Amino acid sequence: MKQRFSSLDVRVVAHELSEALVSLRLANIYDLNSKILLLKFAKPDNRQQLLIESGFRCHLTDFVRTASPAPSQFVARLRKYLKTRRCTSVSQIGTDRIIEFQFSDGAFRLYLEFFASGNIILTDSDLKILALLRNVPEGEGQEPQRIGLTYTLENRQNFGGVPALTKEHLRDALQSTVQKAAADQAAGKKIKKKGADELRRGLATTITELPPILVEHVFRLTSFDPATKPAEILDDDSLLDKLFDTLQQAREILDEVTDSSVSNGYIIAKPRPGFEDAEMDVDAPPAEKAKTLLYEDFQPFLPKQFEDNKAYRILPFIGYNKTVDEFFSSLEGQRLESKLSEREAAAKRKLEAARMDQAKRIEGLQEMEMLNYRKAATIQANIERVQEAMDAVNGLLQEGMDWVDITKLIEKEQKQGNPVAEIIKLPMKLKENTITLLLGEGVEEEEEGDQDKEDDEFDYSDSEDDADGAGTNKDKAPVKRLEVDINLTLSVWNNAREYYDQKRTAADKAQKTVQQSVIALKNAEQKIAEDLRKGLKQEKPVLQPIRKQMWFEKFTWFISSDGYLVLGGRDAQQNEMLYKRYLRKGDVYVHADVHGAASVIIKNNPKTPDAPIPPSTLAQAGNLSVCCSSAWDSKAGMGAWWVNADQVSKSAPTGEYLPVGSFMVRGKRNLLPPALLTLGFGLLFRVSDDSKSKHTRHRVYEFAEGKTRGRADSLDALSVRAESPHEQKTVAVEESESDDDDEDAADQKERANPLHSQRSGPDDSVESDAAQGVEPPTEELADLGMNKEESVSSADESIKSPAELEPAAAQNEEEEEDEEEESNQPSSAAKTGTPSSSTAPQKQQSAKKAPTKRGQRGKQKKIAAKYKDQDDEDRALMEELMGVKAARQKAEAEAATKAKAEAEAAAARERRRQQQERVKKEIAEHEEIRRLMMEEGEDMPLDESEMAMEMAPLETLVGNPLAGDEILEVVPICAPWSALNKFKYKTKLQPGNTKKGKAVKEIVERWRFAGGKKGWIDESSSDPEKIWPREMELIKGLKVEEAFNCVPVGKVTVMQSGGLAGSSSGGGSGKGGGKGGGSGKGGSSKGGKGKKK
Repeated sequence: MKQRFSSLDVRVVAHELSEALVSLRLANIYDLNSKILLLKFAKPDNRQQLLIESGFRCHLTDFVRTASPAPSQFVARLRKYLKTRRCTSVSQIGTDRIIEFQFSDGAFRLYLEFFASGNIILTDSDLKILALLRNVPEGEGQEPQRIGLTYTLENRQNFGGVPALTKEHLRDALQSTVQKAAADQAAGKKIKKKGADELRRGLATTITELPPILVEHVFRLTSFDPATKPAEILDDDSLLDKLFDTLQQAREILDEVTDSSVSNGYIIAKPRPGFEDAEMDVDAPPAEKAKTLLYEDFQPFLPKQFEDNKAYRILPFIGYNKTVDEFFSSLEGQRLESKLSEREAAAKRKLEAARMDQAKRIEGLQEMEMLNYRKAATIQANIERVQEAMDAVNGLLQEGMDWVDITKLIEKEQKQGNPVAEIIKLPMKLKENTITLLLGEGVEEEEEGDQDKEDDEFDYSDSEDDADGAGTNKDKAPVKRLEVDINLTLSVWNNAREYYDQKRTAADKAQKTVQQSVIALKNAEQKIAEDLRKGLKQEKPVLQPIRKQMWFEKFTWFISSDGYLVLGGRDAQQNEMLYKRYLRKGDVYVHADVHGAASVIIKNNPKTPDAPIPPSTLAQAGNLSVCCSSAWDSKAGMGAWWVNADQVSKSAPTGEYLPVGSFMVRGKRNLLPPALLTLGFGLLFRVSDDSKSKHTRHRVYEFAEGKTRGRADSLDALSVRAESPHEQKTVAVEESESDDDDEDAADQKERANPLHSQRSGPDDSVESDAAQGVEPPTEELADLGMNKEESVSSADESIKSPAELEPAAAQNEEEEEDEEEESNQPSSAAKTGTPSSSTAPQKQQSAKKAPTKRGQRGKQKKIAAKYKDQDDEDRALMEELMGVKAARQKAEAEAATKAKAEAEAAAARERRRQQQERVKKEIAEHEEIRRLMMEEGEDMPLDESEMAMEMAPLETLVGNPLAGDEILEVVPICAPWSALNKFKYKTKLQPGNTKKGKAVKEIVERWRFAGGKKGWIDESSSDPEKIWPREMELIKGLKVEEAFNCVPVGKVTVMQSGGLAGSSSGGGSGKGGGKGGGSGKGGSSKGGKGKKK
């Protein structure tokens, strides 16, 4: 099985990576383990993930891998130098197995080595090593590699370029092969190359740009005999010409592989045992293919040796990176399967060990019970002998004999065959008043009793022969004896009673142990099953495919209960994008007069733009706009309003400028009633195109034109009050800043208070500019010749980063300074009575006209007489000596610097003015085109195919899948609670103190936990009240880090869980409200201990 890249693989992969990654920025770097890195490249609308395994592989991947919780030291250094750098080049070094990545036009270079143990090396533009995965010591043909040294490329294979394939080059290669074989034979080395291998391997070591598998492939294509020896080819020119033509064809195949930007790939696989006749599905997931196929090899061309072999299966792919990703992902799946099998086997071993332990405990207690019973019965069967032994030992103790002497005496008596001494086992435990007796059990003792009666006479002979004879007789008839401890302080019957008591205690303990073992085994099974479940949970998300986000997911979005797509801007730039790209005829613009409220648009059916939007959709859009404002943090519900698309424009009044994200709203505003501050976090499922036809109840754009007029009256009923259509009202649309930022000044707090409704009667001019930091109109605006019937204010958007508002603010300050200077100059001229705008001439004229003060005329005459003979040179010399010249030069330099700074500031002001003029001109042109389109009843220029592509994904998103649906992906969504009525998985959110990341993690974990409960999974995927296996598989693969990005607020409280979680946890967490799951599955169950409202 192939496990690492060849030089051909490196060439093809480097070529595809050059097409895919050049011009992308490196977003971040992660380490999956000690040898595998994950590099994420990104630019707008293009994201790629590069997987690098040191020494083995490097390819783009379509699967999600779990990264390490903290970066390693090597990854930290890579992030320091390469993060946010743009990739400018990807290439192979010569024909060696090395890929070079250049960042920032070669300022940093990343080298990937795929030979030996492999390495990943980061260098600067001078090839000085800045970081590397592993240090390499100096060896034969290997230079040392460590930080601070220079990475050399000159010794790499064909670094100077691939030599041309000529007959002379081929002849030299064959001659070197023959010479090497002769040298090895002369040295006595065993030659392993036989037949075809001799020529093929010889060409592989001499013509390195042609891999051996490609050489074998062209040999089969041209019918060249691979068993031909190199010496024979050198002697025959025809064979040499044929071999040259064959290798020339191999070079052509090599060039064809990298001609296009995407190369084809082929995986060679063998069927698993038992699946030889199974049909092959190329589009099946890697896990499914791994069950029936064993991957053996992958190549950028179809090798002839595998194509002709019926034992192999060929899987074609478009894109070599996809081929390699599929191959190694299958291997990872096989490893994952083996890991899961090992975990299950380990769990079974643990459970079996627990059972064996319990069985051993019970068996030990039962053996102890039986042993105590046997000892008691043995004492009762040998009462006389036990009594004799006890009396003998007690008698010696009463005589005051030493314990050592007693032991010696018993040993002597045992040698002489004393029957009482023979049953005493030495050494005795006299310290504990205990002796050990060797007693025969039951029947054996009775049989021995008959023999004792026959031998009535005891022989006390000291003859060794008699002793030996006695020992011989005993060996002939061995007797099984039981060791019994006898307490010398108790009687014989009391000793037996002690053993009976111990027997009863052991029996009771054994009975209790049997009862407890059942509970202990059950607990052990649950613990082992939980550990196994956690282990499987960690392993399963390894190969989840990457979900590509849809175009509207970059905004705050949701699908209303009526099926309309609602979009909200996250910042001023997105508000501008929504207006210019997506706000078209028939759409509705929704906003609220609250600090930080989002700009929301409702996309209408492009086929029927005149159809009114349902009231429920308008209310839900207004709810979203209010929830994204400061009203969420202050927990004060406010009302929103809506206008048609043609009432919103970017054309500012004369003399005013609208910054990015600001709009003018003219005409009638339709007010919406205040809504509760409630959002919901739920899950949408994307089904296949074949399954979407079942979900037609609330299709987004399926409303007929005949049904559009019937809802006009309901819109008027929904509008609380409307302003005069002849009056133009100013709306300041301020986007919500970061949830944790507090950038409002103290003087704006009162005006930004969401409790101020900022509503007025039809004749009042509603100004919400104070909340957005825009100054109210001054009296000078009246002189600009504006229409007094139009009350206009800019729609200033507050961006998350205030840096984008600095140019406009700076220009306003500079214009105010210019006005102050201009106003000050005429006043000074009026005081002096001169019309000159220059201050220096004014001073000279005033000095001439003013009379000289008393005493100054004589002083001036004395000074003139004193210095009348001093010329300019003397004056300059005197000033230099007195230091006056240096001060003058310094003053001149400061004046020049100041003049230069003023000139630069004036140039900057002029550039900003010209830039604003260009922006105003572009906006005016765009607004004029948009106005004409609106008046003529035409939409903005957009291809119908593009419009269909924009709305196509909505038809496949469903909140509650039906039986038989093919579920492809899960999409997290955050929307007003009323828009999630039909969702299977949902959770209610309200303002609180829990960060949204923690809250979403808690919600997802609760759903995952519900999927592990017994009886909650419907294996047939037909019961909508239960969890389906495919749904739980997608939920387990859902990344919490990406899921909480759809929540537009910062801090929340999880009030209740809909869906299946509602019946189990009810009130949820925090201050959850009483009865849980009211609108989800299991909603009839009561919640936990939450507060009731």
